[in-house]
Amino acid sequence: MKKFIVTGALHGFLAVAFGAFGAHALKDVLDDYGRGIWETAVQYQMFHATGLLVIGLLMSSKLLGEVKQLNLAGIFFNLGIVFFSGSLYILAISGIKVLGAITPIGGVLFLAGWVLIILSALKHAR
Repeated sequence: MKKFIVTGALHGFLAVAFGAFGAHALKDVLDDYGRGIWETAVQYQMFHATGLLVIGLLMSSKLLGEVKQLNLAGIFFNLGIVFFSGSLYILAISGIKVLGAITPIGGVLFLAGWVLIILSALKHAR
């Protein structure tokens, strides 16, 4: 429970920091295409940071508890942020297009995490 609240808050913090960094420090470095990629990375990082907070709260003993599927969903969200947003951040700065091949791995991890949350709620909700 606590680990997903902490990692969710950390990813939220980093999303805000990377968003500001992209808007200010990279303003003259990124073209429109690169800015769009950077903004997508920030958005998905923040969406899934919030998802991690929700997972942490759902794992409370007063809600769903320490459900294995929720634990796996949290792991998938953390890895998804690294693969999806991380590859996009690097792609935006470097322009190395082959990194775009890594991004879908993160997307699949995000999707699997959301499915696991659904399954957890259907199976364990009181």
